[in-house]
Amino acid sequence: MRLRSGGRGATGRRGEGRSGGRAAGAAERADGSARVPRSAGPRPARAPRGLRGTLVRVSLAVTTMVALAFLIPLVLVIREIAADRTFTDAERQAAALQPALVITTERAALEPAIASVPAGSGGRIAIHLPDGSVLGRPRASEHNVAGARESARSFRVRAGGGWALLQPVVLDQGRITVIEVYVPDGDLDHGVGTAWLVLTGVAVVLVGGSVLVADRLGAQVVRSARALAAAARSLGTGDLEARIAPQGPSELQEAATSFNTMADRVEQLLANEREMAADLSHRLRTPLTALRLNAAALGDDPVAEQTRDAVARLEREVDELIRGARRSSASIERVGCDAAEVVRARMDFWSALAEDEDRPWQLVGAEVPVRVPVSRGDLAAGLDAMLGNVFRHTEEGVPFSVTLHAGRESVILLVADGGPGIADPETALRRGHGQGGDGSTGLGLDIVRRLAEATGGEVDLGRSVLGGAEVSVRLGAGRTDAVTRRSRRAGKSRRGRRRPVSAE
Repeated sequence: MRLRSGGRGATGRRGEGRSGGRAAGAAERADGSARVPRSAGPRPARAPRGLRGTLVRVSLAVTTMVALAFLIPLVLVIREIAADRTFTDAERQAAALQPALVITTERAALEPAIASVPAGSGGRIAIHLPDGSVLGRPRASEHNVAGARESARSFRVRAGGGWALLQPVVLDQGRITVIEVYVPDGDLDHGVGTAWLVLTGVAVVLVGGSVLVADRLGAQVVRSARALAAAARSLGTGDLEARIAPQGPSELQEAATSFNTMADRVEQLLANEREMAADLSHRLRTPLTALRLNAAALGDDPVAEQTRDAVARLEREVDELIRGARRSSASIERVGCDAAEVVRARMDFWSALAEDEDRPWQLVGAEVPVRVPVSRGDLAAGLDAMLGNVFRHTEEGVPFSVTLHAGRESVILLVADGGPGIADPETALRRGHGQGGDGSTGLGLDIVRRLAEATGGEVDLGRSVLGGAEVSVRLGAGRTDAVTRRSRRAGKSRRGRRRPVSAE
């Protein structure tokens, strides 16, 4: 029995009309238009740092620390050496005056001797004579001078803005003269600034050189890694000729060699798969021909017509397998179809079976064209797999519905029934693990899942408003290029969206 009113949006039993609302809500959730709390959003991830920049920063930090570890102590040592050199020079000039003091202590005779040394000509030498008089400008205190006479040894004392070197000289009859050489603080650091600038320049050159070497090494590694990534992207988009010349460090060369081996293996496996599909398709030709001839002799009753339609459709599928096997996997084909047209065509087929089994059914949302980025044959195969499960796993007379809803960024195809439901959704979605009985390979929902994931969508299993299972297929509506039909299973869990439904 077929229950429809006002076109294909009719309802067949109470509560069935709400399935369209469920599909609309699912599409809104898929499009992202539903209200989501601000706190639920993930924090934006920080952009990963490049290997080349990391190597440069590490080299800069390490070389700078090493340079500072040597530069700072070296500057302190140079400062000490400069101070010792200055005091040694002062002692040498004081010693140069001792012969003149041994000969005479007369002022007139000592003044030329004082002027003959650099410190004396600069007014930085004073002679404390035994009679208490001072020749020159003294800077040390009388207490320090008296201490030098008593100890009869030289030492340095702070005096004004520098140091005073006090050098006692023992004359005849126990008389002691003290030579005072004044050393300004500026003379202690003479040449230290220049040495510090030279050392700093050397350190900068060393740091810059290490950074340059690290940058060149990082560029070589990054160049090899980017070449490997580019080859992997090319292989992922279908270019089976993508290979890479091993270069860079030994680890990256080994990775490049492994990639080339993997690409060769993938190309070989795909070639074997195409040959196997072509061989299988050709083997099916003979029994299909016999089946078509037998179907032609059945007569003109409705069952015979359905049998001939099924045989014709099977022949078309075999032809599609042969054409697909002959196509090169490196070619890129733009695919797409009108989902509404495909759904209406397949429902025309399944509605006849539904009438035979007295199943109420409904079709919602297939009145206007809905473009999806999958081929007509793939979409029809997916829908047939879902409807086939309904007819195979539910009793006769159990109602079902098909709803098509077009959102802004996705298309929802919803198949619901009033059967017992699906006890283990996770197992049902795995390849070859379905709960099919005789004549079932367990690949139906796996075909649907791969169809959805090829467009960036997903499959959601749950409880329908009819009381049984509900299979919601979300197809990404924005991508129509076959190059984007890649599985997004890697790194993704099922997001917890498949709700376990047990039979009541």
